[in-house]
Parts: sequence; C-alpha cells; structure tokens
Amino acid sequence: MNILFNDFKKQYQAIKPEIDQAIQRVLDSGWYILGKEVEQFEQEFAKKHGAKYAIGVGNGLDAIKISLLALWVWQWDEVITTSHSAVATTLAILDVGALPVFVDIDAYYHMDANKIEEKITSKTKAILPVHLYGQACEITKMQEICKKHDLFLIEDCAQSHFTKYDGQFVWNFWQVGCFSFYPTKNLWAYGDAGAIITNDEELYKKCKMIRNYGQENRYEHKIYGINSRLDEIQAAILQVQLKHIDQGTQRRSEIAQKYRDWLSVLPQISLPKIKEHCVHTYHLFVIEIDERDALMAYLKGKWIPSLIHYPLSIHKQPFLEWKYAEATLPVLDQKVKNILSLPIHPLLTDEEIEYIISTIKMFYNEK
Repeated sequence: MNILFNDFKKQYQAIKPEIDQAIQRVLDSGWYILGKEVEQFEQEFAKKHGAKYAIGVGNGLDAIKISLLALWVWQWDEVITTSHSAVATTLAILDVGALPVFVDIDAYYHMDANKIEEKITSKTKAILPVHLYGQACEITKMQEICKKHDLFLIEDCAQSHFTKYDGQFVWNFWQVGCFSFYPTKNLWAYGDAGAIITNDEELYKKCKMIRNYGQENRYEHKIYGINSRLDEIQAAILQVQLKHIDQGTQRRSEIAQKYRDWLSVLPQISLPKIKEHCVHTYHLFVIEIDERDALMAYLKGKWIPSLIHYPLSIHKQPFLEWKYAEATLPVLDQKVKNILSLPIHPLLTDEEIEYIISTIKMFYNEK
C-alpha cells in the first residue's frame, strides 16, 4: 500500500467533470483577470463566512501583505506574531518593511496570548496570530489586548478554513482575516491563490486597489499597490471546491476521530489537544512523540508519509538567525523536537487509515 500525504490526482478525479466544466467556462469567456468568476467567488466566500466583503488575491502571503499595507503598517513598525508557522507569515511582515516580534507558543501550538503584552513597545502596530493546524488560537484575548493598546489585529487563517471559535468563524474578531488556497489547504486551488475577508468597507476598498497596482480606475494609481490578483481560472475552480468543503471538513473530522480512538491506547503518543470552545477543522493532525525521527523512518519504510510542521522555527531560519540569536522561546524549542503530522486528507480510505494506525502500533510492539 502506497499512501500519499496529499493525493492531488485522486482529489481531481473525484470532481473532474465539475472542474473541467469550470475551466472550460473561463476559456470560452475569453476573460482571464478580474472578471465575473472572481466576483462570484468573492461573493460566495464572503457569504459562507457571514462577511460583507472578500478580496481574491494571488496567494496567502500577499493576503497578509496587502492587509498590512492597507492598515498602514510600514517601515520599522513592529508586528507581534509567532515563530511556529509557515514562513509566509513572517515574510509578509518583512515585505512591508516592518519587524516581526516573536512570542512563544502555548500547549495548542499557537502564539501564547498570555505572553503578548510583555512584547508590546511604542513601535508595536499590530498583532498577527496564526490559527494553526485547523484550530483557533485564543483570539478573544488577543482582541482585548488590541483594543487596550490600540493595535490592529490581522488573523492568518491559511490553515483554518471555516474553523470556529465561540461559535464565530475565525477572521471575524477585528479588522481582517487572510486565507491561502495553496493546493495542500482544506479549500484549495490548482496553483497559488488567496483571499482577504473583512467587514470594513474602507479597508475593503483599499485592499482591492492595492492588489491591482493601487488603481481605483484604470491607469489611475491612487495609492501604492502591487500585482496580486486572483485569476479567473482559479476563481472558477474555487467555486467548485467551495461546494465540497463541508463534506471534506466532515471527513477530516472522521479521520481525526479514528486516530484518536485507536492511538489513545499508546501512552507514548500525545494526541492533539482540543479547546472546548473551538471547532477544529483538521488541516493537519499533529502528534507528539519522543521517538519522532525513528517513527518517521519506520513509517517511510512501510510507504506511509509523515511530515514535520515545522522542523525549524522561523526565528532560527538562516536568513533571520542573526537577528533573533538571543530569542528565548522554550516551549516552541521543545515541541519542534517531537511533533509529527500524519496523513489526514479527506480522500483517505478507511483501509488506509487502519494501515497507518496498525503500522504505528507495530512500531511500538517491535521495540
């Protein structure tokens, strides 16, 4: 049995007629940039989130970058964020000339809300939390901190499509939510794509201009902008994917429960902690084990993929290590040694899941 961590071919085959029809519709239209498909997806994506506005952009990094620019986060401003995330979160901050300030993580792998205020300085302009792995961070605490200190709150929702916190979708707790539709995400395009969601009309208008060279009208560049436009083909594909997201989320939850039921008997494995007031959408299923590397190698030998999200924290990456050499993030430093992501894409079969679980059990039985 050869299992894939993300089976893109199988995912396409499952909805091939719908995808092919959507792509052909765009090709027949002769309109490829900022047309009816983008408008339609923006409306549907916003509506499904209970939001007023959505802006389709080129990728998740640009969604954050555009949001920062629209909120006038600029050179030498400080943005408080996490070092445990995809590097795109930090790159967006650096791209606008601001400085990331890293906070240690909590037991759920999120930026620890109780450690944020000690990092605030006169230069702090925004807080940028990441709703990691499909679970919301302690966003209401962060919202309170932002109100108290007059800071912007930009939510990185790239890994938490339709995740809820206290009954509300993530993105909905202050200014703006930023999404990625990279092919590994729960809602995915067939290439790079992203979106911004907000209820603020002025912010919506600014983000729309920034994504398109700062134009309000053609060749009238009202503000500074970049080129980051969701294209028509990806927008058409995303409309199809949006119809299936609930089914995919349900299947991820079912797979996660199977892992929990069958792996809970192994005391060597720490399963993902779930917050009572959150709806986890399981972008990733991350366990903690002391013998992480040995198990990873054993699974590979049995044709089972596993990954580490993330093996090297952002503040320790070669291009930033010189700047953050003295950063002290003890919880993060410990957890990155033990975390391991198991396959959880929605087209995994029960047979494949049982094989993964039985193989993990064999690893411990043979010791």
